Amino acid sequence: MPKHARTRDKQRVIFMGTPDFALPSLHAICKSEEVIGVVTQPDRPKGRGRTLTPPPIKVAALEKGIAVYQPERLKKDPHFTKTLSDLSPDLIIVVAFGQILPEVILKIPKYPCINVHSSLLPLYRGAAPIQWALVRGDAETGVTTMQMDAGMDTGPILLQQSLQIAPDETADMLSSRLADLGAALLLETVASLKEGKLKAVAQDEAKATMAPLLKKEDGLIRWEGSAQAVYNRWRGLMPWPGTMTFFGSDRWKIASLQVGDAEGEWGGPGEVLKLSEKGLEVAAGRGYILIKGLQPEGKRKMTPREYAVGHHIDKGAFLSSSRKE
Repeated sequence: MPKHARTRDKQRVIFMGTPDFALPSLHAICKSEEVIGVVTQPDRPKGRGRTLTPPPIKVAALEKGIAVYQPERLKKDPHFTKTLSDLSPDLIIVVAFGQILPEVILKIPKYPCINVHSSLLPLYRGAAPIQWALVRGDAETGVTTMQMDAGMDTGPILLQQSLQIAPDETADMLSSRLADLGAALLLETVASLKEGKLKAVAQDEAKATMAPLLKKEDGLIRWEGSAQAVYNRWRGLMPWPGTMTFFGSDRWKIASLQVGDAEGEWGGPGEVLKLSEKGLEVAAGRGYILIKGLQPEGKRKMTPREYAVGHHIDKGAFLSSSRKE
């Protein structure tokens, strides 16, 4: 077979992705098209031992015998751009890759580059759409396939599919559902593209919202908010960066919590109301929260009652968003 020849009616695809979220899309497109290369982020140090660890997509690609490319920065690597061009892809598919594609790469494939994004664009453009949808208490989200341009999630929409967010769903749970939904929508998008049935629709800029990259400080609990807002922040930032609060000079990472009551004034924001076998009741600006599990800095996860064995948690004490010496 001549170099770069297409296998039957399959498209030659370069797949760009990095985290677990991209795995269902990679598996799906490998069954549908001819994936000639996978582009992902470089291996990074991970864990307490800072062991150099490959991205999930790299592991999956190597298991499938697909060539893997790991450029540090697309915009500063003309050699990689040439390598990509020499592969002569019909299509470049991007799913949670982690870098914005420069114009020169967008122009390489035969068809426009396609991105699978985990929101109903133009809502939640950016790096953390799943997390911010939960933090802000949305009842609905979804996935979008779009035709990529040089902006951040600003390209015209190809297809969308929505789903309802469960009241107790955390970011990792919702991410898994959206990853599967995104894979199915990607296959539908590519099939329509091959049949010439796709119609790109410009995004409504007036409705655009942003979902910026998460920082550790985003996990600080703001007790002046409502109990529901505290709970939404916890489930939106689970598992990373997680939510935290301070009890005096001790920082707690919150392992498990729930809304005790969504309404009423129970005390000052952050005030300890009661410690029981069920957990630690803490007042919010409206309603109260029941903390069921916590992890003090440098220690194991434990219940509030276990923590109280070596510490006094008195009624009327306060949790706060800053360390108190």
